[in-house]
Amino acid sequence: MRIIGLMSGTSADGIDAALCEIEGQPPQVQAKILATLVVGYQPAQRERILAACNPRSGHVDDLCRLNFDLGEWLAQAIHRLIDQAGLTSNNIDLIASHGQTVWHQVEGDGQVSATLQIGEAAVIAERTGLTTIHNFRPRDVTAGGQGAPLTGYADWLLLRHPTQWRAVQNIGGMGNVTFLPPLNNTDSQPLAFDTGPGNALIDMATTILTDGAQTYDRDGALAARGQLDEGWLAQLMSHPYFERRPPKTTGRELFGADMAQQLVQEGQTRGLNREGIIATLTALTASSIADAYTRFAPQPPAEVILGGGGQHNPTLVAHLQNFMPNTHVLRHEAIGLSSDFKEALVFAILAYETWHNRPGNLPALTGASYPVVLGQITPGKNYQTLIQQTWCAR
Repeated sequence: MRIIGLMSGTSADGIDAALCEIEGQPPQVQAKILATLVVGYQPAQRERILAACNPRSGHVDDLCRLNFDLGEWLAQAIHRLIDQAGLTSNNIDLIASHGQTVWHQVEGDGQVSATLQIGEAAVIAERTGLTTIHNFRPRDVTAGGQGAPLTGYADWLLLRHPTQWRAVQNIGGMGNVTFLPPLNNTDSQPLAFDTGPGNALIDMATTILTDGAQTYDRDGALAARGQLDEGWLAQLMSHPYFERRPPKTTGRELFGADMAQQLVQEGQTRGLNREGIIATLTALTASSIADAYTRFAPQPPAEVILGGGGQHNPTLVAHLQNFMPNTHVLRHEAIGLSSDFKEALVFAILAYETWHNRPGNLPALTGASYPVVLGQITPGKNYQTLIQQTWCAR
């Protein structure tokens, strides 16, 4: 099947779209990316998304409009990708849309009670004529899981090493990891959870400290010029989230705008300039990842495979390698996948599994009580044809 996967992550910097070709069935699923597109959000669009993620500014009327507007933006990205690939909508089977997470409700005991992703699928299906699978996370939550990280299912299918443990580390707005046992280990289970902040605190602090002139630390340049405050970093690493045992997830409701503002003020009180604050927050992301491995990895991984926007921050990556000197840190490209479009591919795979009525969660990763079929299906104009092609041919 040809499926377009769409991802808008917690960094809220844009839409990643990947046209994927997927075939087979577990454990022999083959997936490859045929074409890709990034559509960056305009400042006003990003501001609306970030406002929706903040309880003080996420008003219900704004959220309602943004849900439909985001559906339009996603549909426009689909049309652009199809045109760029020299195809028509008749060449595409499904759309897989993760949407934009605006809230992930984690209770005091670490259990997730609700999650909300927006980007109206009815708009996508109507504008493209293509059947759309969306809203993947709630089904896992209702089965007792964290609703995340769902990337672990695709990691399990595609990324296990023949003989060594691997850690697949995404650094988006938040950081999440999947520890994968090798193929020759038939006894061990994978483990996945959110490690803590990824780029979110760095991005928001950069925005505050540059008065909006920069929304992220391009190439880690600010952090590279700053003096790391080791004492402050040690204090920040005492945050209770880092001690909580998996399964666990987090988001901007914890490591978000309020914390960024508080940390900027703390850094200034400690006499740090903006570079020093960004340097320390960058080290916090790397340190929290390394600390999570020390605390919770079933076995020390021989390799860490990086994905997400944080992999493009050389200062962050250097810190990570420094904190884990005995581990080889590399990118997805080293094993034949795209680092930047990994999550779009993941949701294309999950939609493929949903269409074939197969579970897309691994309870060992999300904490769910049992495997479930994920997502909701919004029929497009190709719905009946797709059913006939998929099921009536059997």
